[in-house]
Amino acid sequence: MGYLRIRSRHQPYEIAVLAAAPLCGILLMTLDVRPTSVQTSMPAPIQLAWELGLIAVGVGGLLGILWPGRLSTGLGLELASVLVLGTITGMYAVALLVMSGRNSIAATSFVMAVTVGSFWRAAQIAIDLRRLARACGIVPADQLRAGVT
Repeated sequence: MGYLRIRSRHQPYEIAVLAAAPLCGILLMTLDVRPTSVQTSMPAPIQLAWELGLIAVGVGGLLGILWPGRLSTGLGLELASVLVLGTITGMYAVALLVMSGRNSIAATSFVMAVTVGSFWRAAQIAIDLRRLARACGIVPADQLRAGVT
């Protein structure tokens, strides 16, 4: 069997964004304030889903990174979280651009960087999960249960 390479689950930028997401969601909900672009471009139920999504993404992603059990479970949680994070930040970038146009180029570019980074990380995790599944298919099940590889 060859060398199994799983990318680190402790990437500082990803952890910082995932830690900031629930904080932002909680602040938006408790302070009852929203960016003007969000208020204008998204109906109230979508705004609520966006705020709850920020909380779920952060908690789920950090849980996946710190998951003490099976590696595949932790990677799966992290994958789901970064996919939703990419979607949520993409929604916000579109709202910014539609409402503010050229005046929001800097903010939209920054938010889109988070979107692209999230989808990039999701692709890395998907590749890692595929490698892990392939490796588990090579090693006999009794060796996996015994912890011998």
